[in-house]
Amino acid sequence: MLEYVVSHLAESLVVAGLVLLAIEIIVLGFATFILFYIGCASIITGGLIGLDILPADVLVASTAVAILTCVVALFSWKPLKRMQNHVVSSTPPNDMIGHRFMLPQDLAKGESITMRYSGIEWVVRSDKPILLGLEVEITKVSVGQLEVKVVE
Repeated sequence: MLEYVVSHLAESLVVAGLVLLAIEIIVLGFATFILFYIGCASIITGGLIGLDILPADVLVASTAVAILTCVVALFSWKPLKRMQNHVVSSTPPNDMIGHRFMLPQDLAKGESITMRYSGIEWVVRSDKPILLGLEVEITKVSVGQLEVKVVE
């Protein structure tokens, strides 16, 4: 088996590089970049050996993969890091937003009250004072907290 890999070194490096890229992208989801760097370097080295620019020698191939891994990392680190840090955050839809109910007690501006709804104790807040008995609508839901406004 090893003899086959050495005798077909260029093809083996390209296949190994593609496998490393697939693992990095599909399995790890670009969480680490090291497999990406080594995969790209393996593919480039396999191409250089296939074009007879580099000799088909395991030591030369290993050295070329190591050097090209550093070169690929050097040139692609910032763009990949920028891509990884660009995360679009969005609030998931919530069925409670828009739900209307009557307040069980007065709610002063900046204050909060506790209310049981759907088996959970919620902290109810509002940026305006709301009197007892007025109908309110949920405008925002966060962990254990409801933001409400008066229904007009």
